[in-house]
Amino acid sequence: MKAHDGMYIDGAWRSAAGRDVIEVVNPADEQVIATVPAGTAEDVAAAVRAARAALPGWAATAPAERAARLAALRDVLAARKDEIAETVTAELGSPLAFSQAVHAAVPIAVAGSYAELAATYAFEEKVGNSTVFHEPVGVVGAITPWNYPLHQIVAKVAPALAAGCTVVLKPAEDTPLTAQLFAEAADEAGVPAGVLNLVTGLGPVAGQALAEHPDVDLVSFTGSTAVGRRIGATAGAAVKRVALELGGKSANVILPSADLAKAVNVGVANVMSNSGQTCSAWTRMLVHRDRYDEAVELAAAAAAKYADRIGPLVNAKQHERVRGYIDQGVAEGARLAAGGARPPRERGYFVSPTVLADVTPAMTVAQEEIFGPVLSILPYDDEDDALRIANGTVYGLAGAVWAGEEAEAVAFARRMDTGQVDINGGRFNPLAPFGGYKQSGVGRELGRHGLAEYLQTKSLQF
Repeated sequence: MKAHDGMYIDGAWRSAAGRDVIEVVNPADEQVIATVPAGTAEDVAAAVRAARAALPGWAATAPAERAARLAALRDVLAARKDEIAETVTAELGSPLAFSQAVHAAVPIAVAGSYAELAATYAFEEKVGNSTVFHEPVGVVGAITPWNYPLHQIVAKVAPALAAGCTVVLKPAEDTPLTAQLFAEAADEAGVPAGVLNLVTGLGPVAGQALAEHPDVDLVSFTGSTAVGRRIGATAGAAVKRVALELGGKSANVILPSADLAKAVNVGVANVMSNSGQTCSAWTRMLVHRDRYDEAVELAAAAAAKYADRIGPLVNAKQHERVRGYIDQGVAEGARLAAGGARPPRERGYFVSPTVLADVTPAMTVAQEEIFGPVLSILPYDDEDDALRIANGTVYGLAGAVWAGEEAEAVAFARRMDTGQVDINGGRFNPLAPFGGYKQSGVGRELGRHGLAEYLQTKSLQF
């Protein structure tokens, strides 16, 4: 697997000779496929200097030109979509078909959406006797996760560039090859030197140095709530802006009037997607007590179909973490309706698609983010009970509601404390704002709301 042995800084790949290296492991067979340099605080400082130097010129670039660079980036990514899919499959373990349909295709669409927004957004507006300017916030530190490696990069970098910001990107250490491919694409698309910079490295070293750097004006982070808290505290001490997309424990509420079979089957598919490594996955299925046993039976049958269709978890640590949660759920009284055992493979970080029944709201598996192919099914007595359970975690990222009538589902969804709710299986919308309530984060990604995160306002009165 091709890998650069340096950092992409100020429009060039700079040698990182003498640095420690990070081994990139294919989680499907546990083989090392590449190494990348482990960036230091000095590497981060060099990247920030390049971004700071490039900021005035890029911020002054006409929105139409920024749109043209983003359109070119979209086109380069589209031309390399097969390579993207193969790279994600190699370092994340995602089945190739899923990598093609989601890991490659969605970021291309998102990049295109920001090319259009950059050309049409009202960066200047009249408000009474004032003219309000929406200006770039400055240098952005983008710290991205491994679960959707290219999508999360594009969801941060594309709006930042559209806004006129410059960026230092620190990708997850498990999936740096996709980030290097993105930097190559940005270079090929004509993004000016210093506007995008890439430093590979470990979170406690390179990530922390980026979050703490005084010349970084905004930190955009996607990852765990625990790390998000630390970044928020660091930024708060420096009065620095943050955008935090954190954990989730989303509820899939199936109301009595819903098509139960459809709701359960779609719900199981949602949880198993990307091997359960999705922050917005509907990992809690809430079913009326009268139809609970039927739902468990349907879910167990649906989960069994994914035994040979999902990939491994990203690494050994995540593999043991997820298996530990399953064991803890059973120890606390949950019943294994499906899965639980490690699939019969000699190598690879695989976990069987798992359904836990007889789960109560207080159980660990109903409260904490597992980040694996594990579904918890909880019974409820009436709608108020369902709402109490749905809102009864520290998270509020996403969710779903199913009902016979759309209006009934919407009425329930409006009472949920969460940032995004799918009604009767509503499709993903790359223009809709994505982000959470409570400890699921601060700020929004995607569409106009995602662009606004990278802007600050100035008003002139006449």
